Order: sequence, then structure tokens, then C-alpha cells
Amino acid sequence: MRPARGRSASAEASAAPRDPIGVTRARRGGILNSRVPDLAALLPPAEASLLALLAVSFLAATLLPLASEVWLLALLAARPDLWPAALAVATVGNTAGSLTTYALGRLGRVAVDPAALASPRAAWLQRRGAPALLLAWLPFVGDALCVLAGWLELPAVPVALWIALGKLARYAALVWLFLNST
Repeated sequence: MRPARGRSASAEASAAPRDPIGVTRARRGGILNSRVPDLAALLPPAEASLLALLAVSFLAATLLPLASEVWLLALLAARPDLWPAALAVATVGNTAGSLTTYALGRLGRVAVDPAALASPRAAWLQRRGAPALLLAWLPFVGDALCVLAGWLELPAVPVALWIALGKLARYAALVWLFLNST
């Protein structure tokens, strides 16, 4: 396509409609094969993407089998400039989900046989205390630790701080590895 008379090719490209991630459709069309779906154009704006990441991160920290890491990395692939916000949102959402699991454990204490609290796992967590919740990011183990911390009525503030620190470290490592892998 030839530029209009008096206009350069760069002026023509800047006049092309822009999508939510800020890449002109004309330029991206030259990069991607026309048979490949234009996934970047399907992504919602940054605010909606971050809200979706918050929701998925929250739900992934409950007993639902979701992978918030996939959502985080997909967002970073489309918008690497959002890494600080994405890191914060994923950490806050996942921490809130773990604290919800902790609260359910605390509320469920009335329905639990006291003998169950004498298990070796409960004794291990009671000996280690809230710092053991630094491992709350681990799949399967993390959910159990949060529920058990609630059952044992470990203090909420140290629990929240150790959970948040573990989640932040995990997401920060993922973000750093992803952004420095190219």
C-alpha cells in the first residue's frame, strides 16, 4: 500500500487505529501471519486485565485448581510495562485468598474433632509457628498450611505477613525470570 500523496509511510502507520496494547494494527499485521489469531487484540485494557489477574490470583489461593502464574505471565507477555502493577495485584490477590482459607480453618475449628489437632502436621506447624507460612505458595501444601494455621488459631497478623512475603517472593521470581528470559 502506497502512502497518500504528501504523507510518509511512518505518518500513515501512526494514523492507523491503535489497540489496547498500543501497537498499530497495520504494523502488527505485518509481523503476524494472517492465519494466526491476533491474540493481543483480544486482550482487555490494562485495568480489566489486572482485575482479572486479581480474581484469578484470589481464587487460585483457595481450594480451586487455578494457576495464577499462567495469567500473570500471559499479562506480562502482552504488557511487560505493567510488571510492577501485575506483581502487586497477583501478590495481594493470592495473599487475600490464602487468608480466606486461613479464616475458613479458624471458623471450622468448632466442627473439628480435637484429636485431629494432635496430628504430627499440626504439631509441626505449632512448633514452627507463623514463619512456616512462608511456604503457603506451594501447591497443595500451602492450602493445608493455611487451613491448619486457622485451626491452630495462629495470630492473624504474623500469619498474613509471612503468607504475603512468601507469595511476593514467588511472584517476584517468576516476573524476573520471565522478563529476563528473552
